[in-house]
Amino acid sequence: MRDASYDILFEPVQIGPVQTRNRFYQVPHCTGMGHRYPRSEAAHRGIKAEGGWGVVSTQETEIHPSSDLTPANEARLWDAKDIPALKLVTEAVHRHGSLAAIQLAHNGLHVANRYTRHTPFAPSAAVVDSDDPVQARAMDKADIKAFRRWHVDAAKRAKQAGFDIIYVYAGHDMTLLQHFLLERHNQRTDEYGGSFENRLRLFREVLADTKEAVGDSCAVAVRLAVDELLGAEGLRHDVEAHDIITALADEPDMWDVNLSDWSNDSQTSRFAKEGYQEDYTRFVKSVTRKPVVGVGRYTSPDTMVRLVKQGHLDLIGAARPSIADPFLPNKINEGRVDDIRECIGCNICVSGDNTSVPMRCTQNPTTAEEWRRGWHPEVFTKSVKPEQHLVVGGGPAGLEAALVLAKAGQEVIIAEASPEWGGRVSLESRLPGLAEWARVRDWRLGQLQSMPNVEMYLESHLTADDILEYGIANVALATGATWRSDGTGRAHRRPLGFLADAPVLTPDDVMHGKLAGREGPIVVFDDDRFYMASVVAEVAAAQGNKVTFVTPAAVVAPWSDHTLEQGRIQQRLIRLGVEIVPLHNLAGYAERQLGVECVYSGALRKLACDTLVSVTSRSPNEALWQALKARESAWAAAGIENVKTLGDCHAPGLIAAAIYAGHAYGRAAMGEGRVLREDRMLAD
Repeated sequence: MRDASYDILFEPVQIGPVQTRNRFYQVPHCTGMGHRYPRSEAAHRGIKAEGGWGVVSTQETEIHPSSDLTPANEARLWDAKDIPALKLVTEAVHRHGSLAAIQLAHNGLHVANRYTRHTPFAPSAAVVDSDDPVQARAMDKADIKAFRRWHVDAAKRAKQAGFDIIYVYAGHDMTLLQHFLLERHNQRTDEYGGSFENRLRLFREVLADTKEAVGDSCAVAVRLAVDELLGAEGLRHDVEAHDIITALADEPDMWDVNLSDWSNDSQTSRFAKEGYQEDYTRFVKSVTRKPVVGVGRYTSPDTMVRLVKQGHLDLIGAARPSIADPFLPNKINEGRVDDIRECIGCNICVSGDNTSVPMRCTQNPTTAEEWRRGWHPEVFTKSVKPEQHLVVGGGPAGLEAALVLAKAGQEVIIAEASPEWGGRVSLESRLPGLAEWARVRDWRLGQLQSMPNVEMYLESHLTADDILEYGIANVALATGATWRSDGTGRAHRRPLGFLADAPVLTPDDVMHGKLAGREGPIVVFDDDRFYMASVVAEVAAAQGNKVTFVTPAAVVAPWSDHTLEQGRIQQRLIRLGVEIVPLHNLAGYAERQLGVECVYSGALRKLACDTLVSVTSRSPNEALWQALKARESAWAAAGIENVKTLGDCHAPGLIAAAIYAGHAYGRAAMGEGRVLREDRMLAD
């Protein structure tokens, strides 16, 4: 039974002609499934409706071939033939009593139309905002008229597909309607440019068109970026956005407000905490009588209640928290707040869309596997005859494997050699900005420690002899990995002999405190190209050391561009006074001098270096596996039926990959081996 203080979150909200069943609103977000994987998309959205989200939105939906986001995999509603795929979504959402919303989009100069080869449109002639050598042409009056018709046609098709809420979208600096609003994109001199009222004209017309076309039975919502964090160069919440919402105050049925661009809207927990958008969206309710939804990576029901009671929001919007735990609303409703699997703000989900593949989630390994593998985040195949399982290693892979097995009714023993649970998660969550990552450990521990069929042992270093002596039939090894100190990585595929006598530390050393107290200049060499090296550089800079960041890449942490962090990471290092030396490899070390060479010219350069922190690659901790493998002939006599390696000790990767590996192991042990492919549905 839910806490009565949360009753307000379960009140219905009227949005034009439709009514929600509660205040939980999954705002539009990309999944990387889109038009190529419609069954996967529908299953993912349906799970959220089952989990209690009163409104479930699909991702941005291209309304016309001139807004082709290829290779990004969004939804499409170019013509009537796209309706059946989207109808799968609405049917999945309606099945559980929720409303289905669709975000119609024409992306203007944000697309290069790589598939359709249409010439992009924009308010004024401009280069597209990708790296493509393509320019958008200025729309003439005929183009504007055609665009208005396309939007109406798409809205009618959306209604036919069964959507209850239809968006007019002007956000994230990636839509034609927002481009018309912004002076930097709109230099027109006709009635669609120049003054504020002229720049607002097309937005007002499209909103009216959409209301007229579908407003009898569908709610028409506006999604608007209220601040771009660009100062006078962009929309500001207290100037232009305030004027836009005031001018259109009660014309839409709902306002969905956020920040722009996407890297501002979906900031990671390393750079922004829960509720970081509140100062920008607080004004909206003061200028409109219509319902308002906003986001802020909210996972706390107490915060949600505060937002409603303060008159800040009518509906609690979420993208990432709804991915991490699709059943968040139901858990609040059922009085199971401690069971909420809280988002850690790592943006691994975002990286899926940015690499044009179905997304993944560090906290929720069933994400995007609801249809393909039939995984449900809250339902597990129960074992007919419980067996014993020994899990060696209490990091992310081991904890997840133990949890899935336990939820399936198996008898689980989990042993961890160190004095604490969590493995790399515990270590990394102590690094600057990564504290919320500890939720990966804490949620799983909270679940496991309450289960009677789980035995948990810390400081239990097991050998091959121990495992053979125990004779437990099923053994999972999740012993992790260790950062290499020999320079081996992408740029240097073999160990660098000159590092053998150099003062080298690894991220493991840093996380165990061995950098503390080191004097003199520190060089961080990054060939991992994600977050670790930049965080290590922060640790070193905080000690007051002179820090130089060397990387073979052109920028700091290039893979973090997929998690929307790259700019912030590089800016932070610059602010901390870290010298950045891109496009250089390691070339030698002698007499407190590190040699580096240009990746293109081979030109040598020497850097003062009393300590080198090498962040390149990791080696699996597979000694226990090798020892057991060497004695495989003794397994049967000892009663061991199978031994598997999981996570980083199998192949080092992301924390998300380790969680996924542990989850897959537990599902497979229960006989859940189904894998479907949408690209060969007739064969399957």
